[in-house]
Amino acid sequence: MPSHASNSAATPAAPATPTRPQAVVGWRLLALFYDLWPALALWFALSALLAFGYMLAGHDARQNIPPFSLLQWLLWLACWLAAGAYATVSWKRGGQTLGMRPWRLRVVAESGLAPSWQTLWLRYAVGTLSLLAAGAGFWWAWLDRDRLTWHDRASHTRLRREPKAR
Repeated sequence: MPSHASNSAATPAAPATPTRPQAVVGWRLLALFYDLWPALALWFALSALLAFGYMLAGHDARQNIPPFSLLQWLLWLACWLAAGAYATVSWKRGGQTLGMRPWRLRVVAESGLAPSWQTLWLRYAVGTLSLLAAGAGFWWAWLDRDRLTWHDRASHTRLRREPKAR
């Protein structure tokens, strides 16, 4: 009676097709949303300090900082710098922010080594521009041949998804 078991040596292997890297836009956006909360906490703390200083300078405590005043622009700059410090320090100390950890995302230089401070601040600045352009720099990853965002390309960094720990 003939055997119906297949002989693995007789069957040709499937041709290896090059695969495009994954566009991890969804993971990036989830991490970004998660990182919004520590950034908001920093922004609230800075705003409270500035409002307290505004009150100590003799201004009425019931009035807000006037819109588009120099003080408000300084507050925006301070908030942007605080969020940047949170991101760059986190990336420098392990390649991950709090929001990147649950989805196992890690920032590395193209070489695979830890990126420099200058590289990380460039990544943060271009990432900010990406968001201000309605997220176009993030959506770009779906069109890019290497699935990179604007800030990946500009800073020569990569966002790597780590395998699950066993």
